Amino acid sequence: MTNQETPDLHDALLAASPPRRRSAARVLGAVMLIAIAAFALLGPWLIGADPARQTLARFLEAPSLAHPLGLDHLGRSMLARLAEASRLSLSMALLSVMSAAIPGTALGLLAAWRGGWAERMLTAFADAILALPGLLLVLLLAAFAPGQFWPLYVGISLALWVEYFRVVRAAATIMLASPQVEASRLLGFDALYIVRRHLLPELLPRLWTLMRFGYAGAVLAMAALGFIGVGLQPPTAELGVMMIELLPYYSEAPWLVGAPIFILFATLLGMILLGSGKDT
Repeated sequence: MTNQETPDLHDALLAASPPRRRSAARVLGAVMLIAIAAFALLGPWLIGADPARQTLARFLEAPSLAHPLGLDHLGRSMLARLAEASRLSLSMALLSVMSAAIPGTALGLLAAWRGGWAERMLTAFADAILALPGLLLVLLLAAFAPGQFWPLYVGISLALWVEYFRVVRAAATIMLASPQVEASRLLGFDALYIVRRHLLPELLPRLWTLMRFGYAGAVLAMAALGFIGVGLQPPTAELGVMMIELLPYYSEAPWLVGAPIFILFATLLGMILLGSGKDT
């Protein structure tokens, strides 16, 4: 998140909404995300169909009891491919977010704690990464290994870690000058205790917000890259790849192209509802 006014406005709007409505929204968001995660994790095992198996004679077969979402343009089980794509996209996004959050938070704490030349060097490096658009960074890495997993993972992680670094460094700098931290230092408590006792409780709500938006952005970024043909390539089952593969057949079988779009929509909506604030 690059604008500090955004979470403040978000919190103000949430504070004006009834607590019960916000609680129900969070429950609904959690249920949606759990359902999608269960489908992604257990779907390939429960469905039992090979997502890569082709039956060309059953081209664009309509939904049935055996295949609830029908078969795609190559006669492959759409439900099996959707489960495989969901697991790949969601797990890649989670891995990218965690790979950005952990080092970004650690470096932000280090910069705030040490100050001086260490803070200046880390801030300059973060500014250099921030000056390069995240999508362009992913495209540059993807040029070295088209259709591979690691350029997407590394590019998204590099683009996301700067947000965690900047937010944590700014917040930790203020917290380290607070009377509570000064008292802990005078009493001889070490850095690990101060971080665990004073810094992390204040930082975790902000990190949770960043992770929610970062996760949603990572899912969208991978789908967009697959859709324009610079991310993962067919026959890999990935949400963006599936959309561009099935788009020419939208008039004949609209449910096919609508299925990956629905997974994306439900995931993003669930993340938004899950962060509907705290009850007051």
